[in-house]
Amino acid sequence: MTATSMIYGAPPLALWARDPAAVQTSPLMPGSTPLEDLAPDSLDEATLLAPPGVAERRYVLALSLRALKPGAALTAMAPKDKGGSRLNKELEAFGCDVTEGAKKHHRICIVEKGTTSVGIDTAIVEGAARQVGGLWTQPGVFSWDRLDPGTALLIEGLPDLAGEGADLGCGIGLIALKVLGAKAVTKLHLTDIDRRAIDCARRNVTDPRAEISWTDATQTALEGLDFVVMNPPFHAAGAEDRGLGQRFIETAHRILRKGGTLWMVANRHLPYEPVLRPLFRTVEPRADAGGYKVFEARK
Repeated sequence: MTATSMIYGAPPLALWARDPAAVQTSPLMPGSTPLEDLAPDSLDEATLLAPPGVAERRYVLALSLRALKPGAALTAMAPKDKGGSRLNKELEAFGCDVTEGAKKHHRICIVEKGTTSVGIDTAIVEGAARQVGGLWTQPGVFSWDRLDPGTALLIEGLPDLAGEGADLGCGIGLIALKVLGAKAVTKLHLTDIDRRAIDCARRNVTDPRAEISWTDATQTALEGLDFVVMNPPFHAAGAEDRGLGQRFIETAHRILRKGGTLWMVANRHLPYEPVLRPLFRTVEPRADAGGYKVFEARK
């Protein structure tokens, strides 16, 4: 793809002079351009709010540097406690001369791409999608290199479902694979806000009954479903956001038919019962182990 400038994520406005022409490349913003698709040596500038995970952050930095023209500027920033303290050394390891500053609790590093670089290809390989345990996944995706215990508890307790349903926040498709093991399921809609998860889910879940879409699950237009399954997120931008899980519950209620069922798992400390009970006719605990709880709720 041809572009002149790009932005990754949502840097604080106080730290970035917004460029309306900049191409958004965050995989967490549906409809954005994949950073991987930007042509090498094509950008005049790049600005990014670096992600917190080490492999994910180095991958984004490496792809951004690859896309820049020689002499073009990269501005990378992150909160000090979410990778910002490592930015300087990581960019230096790529062969960059770094100018570093601090503002609004963020570390800000500015570099100009040189004519030579070190370790770019290695960082791209280390952050790219790969198979783990026979399934496609990628650094940065939720619980990317292991089975999340909450997801495991939900999968273990799920009965055979029937009809048309949805997996909200599907991740790489682990719960969907369990659901689609039931022959009475006629269609399963998988949604996730993370493009990387969706790309992996499309490789992992090849059942023709699966319909997979890159979208914010809470904005789905689905309706009249027989069931919903989910392990709702409760973090946004690196901070706990209990309201996010509550919005998932409200969405599940909205898209279910009368008599439809919601199966969900949540951390035990999250107070979702006061949200579930006013919306659903019945709310039954089905499992409680390892700090997680599973509910079946009927509309």
